[in-house]
Amino acid sequence: MVDATENDEVDEIEQSRAPLVEHLIELRQRLLKGIIALGIAFVICFFFAKDIFNILLVPYERAAGNAADLELIYTAPQEYFFTQLKLSLFGGFFVAFPVIAGQLYMFVAPGLYRNERGAFLPFLAATPVLFVLGASLVYFVVMPLAMGFFLSQEQVGEGVASIQLVARVSEYLSLIMTLIFAFGLCFQMPVLFTLLARAGMLTSETLANKRKYAIVAVFAAAAFLTPPDPISQIGLALPTLLLYEISIIAVRMIEKRRKAAEENAEAAA
Repeated sequence: MVDATENDEVDEIEQSRAPLVEHLIELRQRLLKGIIALGIAFVICFFFAKDIFNILLVPYERAAGNAADLELIYTAPQEYFFTQLKLSLFGGFFVAFPVIAGQLYMFVAPGLYRNERGAFLPFLAATPVLFVLGASLVYFVVMPLAMGFFLSQEQVGEGVASIQLVARVSEYLSLIMTLIFAFGLCFQMPVLFTLLARAGMLTSETLANKRKYAIVAVFAAAAFLTPPDPISQIGLALPTLLLYEISIIAVRMIEKRRKAAEENAEAAA
C-alpha cells in the first residue's frame, strides 16, 4: 500500500515536471527573441547615436536660447564613446519594445481565458502610450525649465569671477535619461492600480483613504528620482498626483462594472 502511494506521488511529480520544463524552454525562446530584437535595435541606434543625442539636446538648446553658443565637453577619451553606447541601448529598448512586449504576451496568453486575454491587451497597449506621455512631458516641459533653472545660476559680470555651465555629454545624457525613466515609470500608475483592482487586491476606497500618505510618498519619490531642483521635482509630483486621482476613478469604474456583472449573473440564476 505504501509502495502504491509512493508511486502515485512520483507520477504526479513527473507529470508536473514535464509542463514546467516545457514552460522554461518556451520562456528561454521568448527571452532569446527579445534579446535578439534588442541587439538588432541597439546596432541600428548606434549608427544614429549622434543624431539621437542631438535630438535630446533640443531641451538644452531651448533653455539656452542660442544653440550656436551651446557647448558640451567630455573629459575622458572614452567618455563620449560609452555615452553613445548608453544612448544606443536607451534607443534600442524603445525600438525593440513592441517585440519584447509581444513575446511577453505570447508567453502569458496561453494561461489566460479568452475574456482575460481581451482584458489584458488594453493594459499592454496603454503601457507604452503612458510612457511616451511621461517622456514627452520631460522633453517639452520639465527639461527646458530645469536647464533654464541651472543656467540661471551662472555668474557673468565685471569685477567678479565668471561662472558658466559647460556640461559633460555623459552627465547631460544621464540627467535626461533619468528624468525620462522616472516620469515614464510614474505614468504607469493607472495601469498598475487598475490591474490590482481587477485582481481584487485593491479598492477605490483604499486608494481614497490613503491619499494623504500617497502625497507624501509621491513628493519623496520625486525628490529621490529627480535632480535637486524644485522645477523637476514639482514637475514629477504634480502629474503623478493627478494620475493617482485618475487611478481612483478608473478603479471605481472597474468596481461598478464588476458589481453590475454580478447582479446580472444573480438575476439570470
